[in-house]
Amino acid sequence: MTNTTTGRHIKFDCEKCFFNLFSSRFLSHDEFELIRRTSIQLSFKKGETIIKQGAKSTHLVFLHSGIVKFVYENEFGKNCILTIISGPILLGGANMFYGDTNFCSISSIEDCDICLIDIKALMKTLSTNPKYSLFLFEKAAGMFRSAVHNFISMANKQVNGRVADILIYLTESVYKSKSYTLSITRKEISEFAGCSQENVITTLSKFHKEGVIEVDYKNITINNFDKLVQISRFG
Repeated sequence: MTNTTTGRHIKFDCEKCFFNLFSSRFLSHDEFELIRRTSIQLSFKKGETIIKQGAKSTHLVFLHSGIVKFVYENEFGKNCILTIISGPILLGGANMFYGDTNFCSISSIEDCDICLIDIKALMKTLSTNPKYSLFLFEKAAGMFRSAVHNFISMANKQVNGRVADILIYLTESVYKSKSYTLSITRKEISEFAGCSQENVITTLSKFHKEGVIEVDYKNITINNFDKLVQISRFG
């Protein structure tokens, strides 16, 4: 679909966009139009990098659909998955308040539709809308809550508890179902859990044998959610 006024290719309708819906609580049509005109709609295939760690921070990302991971690469080249997020949601909002460069990468783990929102255009709007600024700051802070919880888990729990935490998080916050097909590999689970891939495979097998979950390659079914919570709590 092409907008006959601007000639831009339109992948999805801005009027029905979730970002527009919550922004309209604070912005007039003309104020949002400034943001819309400078935004770019893109699609990413699974495995593609949307935002690169260390690159200049020029855009926020609004994830319309799909699932992404936030990845931090340390000085030794080792990856740590900070969190996994499913759309629709505003991503990268902390870049507005953090600095001029992206402190982590965002990569697609499913095919994704996104909007790149120009930070300069957005900041111009925010300068006259303090309530909207506060709202976006809260969105940015809330998005990283799961990353903080993940690091608390890694610091205080054994492998059983870490893997249980991840399964609970995926069930409640990403797939929103007790039965789903994993978009992430065992290696990515290990990068999320802060343990070896072998430990992840062994733990998933153990949970399966105990009847807590059912594992069929990438298909996961949570049979006993309460038991999983108990493992998370005491693991």
